[in-house]
Amino acid sequence: MAQSNTKSVALDTGADSTDSKVAGHFKRNRFPYMLGSFALAVGAALRIYLDTMGFAVGTDYYSEEFQTYWMPLLYGEIIVLVSFTTILSIYSWMTRETDASSISKELELSRYWRLLGIFTVMGVWAGAVASNAVESDAAWHQVTIRDTDFTPTHIIIFYFALPFLTAMLIPAFIWTHTRIPAYMNKISIPFLAVVVGILMIMPNYGFNEWGHTFFYAEELFAAPIHWGFVFLGWSLFFLVPLAMQLFTNMARLIAQTTDEDYKSSEA
Repeated sequence: MAQSNTKSVALDTGADSTDSKVAGHFKRNRFPYMLGSFALAVGAALRIYLDTMGFAVGTDYYSEEFQTYWMPLLYGEIIVLVSFTTILSIYSWMTRETDASSISKELELSRYWRLLGIFTVMGVWAGAVASNAVESDAAWHQVTIRDTDFTPTHIIIFYFALPFLTAMLIPAFIWTHTRIPAYMNKISIPFLAVVVGILMIMPNYGFNEWGHTFFYAEELFAAPIHWGFVFLGWSLFFLVPLAMQLFTNMARLIAQTTDEDYKSSEA
């Protein structure tokens, strides 16, 4: 028996065990990796399309080329965002857990890790939007005529890049409150504040375009018409108390599962 246990330990610490652990990691977290790969591919494709087609066929909304190369992209973005949000939200709700007591501590902890993976994808996406998209829109308006609300930069930033954050947050909010016992049958105020704050940036687009159409011809970052973006962007500060909630619960679960594993190994 001792030899068998020793052999088992040797195998567990070998290359085969390492490979199986890596494979298990990717299997358990396949959704965050798939979501991240999708976001990376779409973001890169849109950026390349903007750089290639923006000035070539994107400076005049009323031209036939603009209607051919840019408006179908806008319609496609709307369809993708609505479908993505609706399908994931309905799936998360329809497959929700009804008995929190049936969820083991190990499963609950694994779901926290999955949620952190999803937030990581959102963080990378938000960073890419802030560094590669927002200032490019201001630069675009400095060198081209602001003829309509539909410009190449707006079609990519306002109608896909920023709304995609909401498209990820809403299903994540539903999934968290129907899968993790600490959030079931209650509402996390910090999480809700993040979702609502980012969601309300979209109506602010209309206010922004109305202001630029009638009394703010030049694109100035400090213009009062842009203050709404800053105020609503401050909703991201609620990620701090949300992180405290998540990490506190994870620390408790890690301590409990570790203690149980230690006691079972001693028995």
